Amino acid sequence: MSRFWSPVVHTLTPYVPGEQPRLANLIKLNTNECPYGPSPKVIAALKAAVDDTLRLYPDPTAQALCATIAQDHGVPTDHVFVGNGSDEVLAHAFQGLLNHENPLLFPDITYSFYPVYCGLYGIRHETVPLDEAMRIDIADYRRPCGGIIIPNPNAPTGIALDLSRIRALLDEHPDAVVVVDEAYVDFGAQTAISLVTQYPNLLVVRTLSKSSALAGLRVGYAIGQPDLVAALTRIKDSFNSYPLDRLAQVGAIAAIEDREWLAKTTGKIISSRNRLTDSLGKMGFEVLPSQANFIFARHPDRDAAYLASALRERAIIVRHFRTPRIAQWLRISIGTDAECDALVTGLADVLAQNGG
Repeated sequence: MSRFWSPVVHTLTPYVPGEQPRLANLIKLNTNECPYGPSPKVIAALKAAVDDTLRLYPDPTAQALCATIAQDHGVPTDHVFVGNGSDEVLAHAFQGLLNHENPLLFPDITYSFYPVYCGLYGIRHETVPLDEAMRIDIADYRRPCGGIIIPNPNAPTGIALDLSRIRALLDEHPDAVVVVDEAYVDFGAQTAISLVTQYPNLLVVRTLSKSSALAGLRVGYAIGQPDLVAALTRIKDSFNSYPLDRLAQVGAIAAIEDREWLAKTTGKIISSRNRLTDSLGKMGFEVLPSQANFIFARHPDRDAAYLASALRERAIIVRHFRTPRIAQWLRISIGTDAECDALVTGLADVLAQNGG
């Protein structure tokens, strides 16, 4: 605490990112990073872009990247907004589209940055409890609101809504912006981008950090009708006109254009996810049906915090949230098959040592 802080700083509860430890021979399954590298075409494009042009500012509108995203998703270029990771895009959406007199609605168990943004921007909000199966029930959102944001698939549960339920949510709230956060959609869920041209209140937010393995470049984007994009642009240009550097733009274009690499790596992750889910099920774990690059699991007879600690002693890190309703669950990122096998072996060892 400091007397030099502005009043808002005293009230903030910052987001806590997943740990990035510097340990040798670590199996890191806690931050949902891709276990495989980006497309070789990305590396080649980045190397080619490291030249004298780095002395120049990047294109503030990222027109080439926006055009590539638009073509990839079959939407007009003026429907696309890009930013420094989906977190920045979401921050602009919270400030520019979701800050109204009526409260913003989002699930009680969801991406933990949402309440942080509400605190930062002074946004009234209400959390809507997931049902007993840890699912989002659209009927629970039938109330007056200033906007809605949901991840699809949800995090940390990994459970996805089908497109019909997204459509129903949009139909029931024609006067409120509905943001669908699709950070994990490439791992088996349905994207809502096909609905954007039909619904002026829909904004879909995506990232290249997960399925495209570009977490280190920080590239995110949103797709919505021009009125929504214009609001995000006004916020961006009042904050940072150059959110994406030249290398990030070049690398993102190369990643998006290599659809074959995306299909190959996401296919491997989905296969490993299904394999790991089966293995944990045989060990007595309850595993929620995930369509993300992670699973959410608990053991009926073992404390989750203890399991996470015991795995750490074996140089395996998973994510444990010490929050109500999910304190007995572990979120486990999908690694390579070898990493998943090591996790299963580690858990079997822990369970055996404790009589299970």
